[in-house]
Amino acid sequence: MVEVRLRAVRVDLQSNTPVLLLQESEGLGRTLPIFIGAPEATAIAFALQGMDTPRPMTHDLIRDLLESLGAQVARVVVTELRTSTYYAEIVLVHDGREVPVSSRPSDAVAVAVRTGAPLYVADDLMDAEGVMLAVDEEDDEETEEEGETEEVGNPEEIVGEFRSFLDTIRPEDFSS
Repeated sequence: MVEVRLRAVRVDLQSNTPVLLLQESEGLGRTLPIFIGAPEATAIAFALQGMDTPRPMTHDLIRDLLESLGAQVARVVVTELRTSTYYAEIVLVHDGREVPVSSRPSDAVAVAVRTGAPLYVADDLMDAEGVMLAVDEEDDEETEEEGETEEVGNPEEIVGEFRSFLDTIRPEDFSS
């Protein structure tokens, strides 16, 4: 497994679709882009910004339920890409044993952000789908100092690079 960090939640301007960017914590710095739904993007952004809502959002409720039941989120793993759909697992620890729970990556990341759980991508998935996105070292250092993950680098530049990636990708690239 490759440990990753949530590099950003962005909106692809061409398709107006939110995208998660999960970047290797060490190594080559490859990034796994995953398109997600707007509600999940909002939920992740709220958690990253520490926004409180009057009532718990779904992912807050999941966190609270897990705490009430004495379970902890050990890690989140994006496991595979099958027929153009990403799959993930939320690995829980309960009564001393690990319990993997199938999840959409967006929901798993939303829970991980709320619980502080580490994020991983399966080695073969990162090898097959990881892309290199250029990021200014200056922006990267500034972000690490501020502790922010949602605003990294020049957004127009990152979207432009991602758009270039999208222009070169073919449907066959996603087949197993």
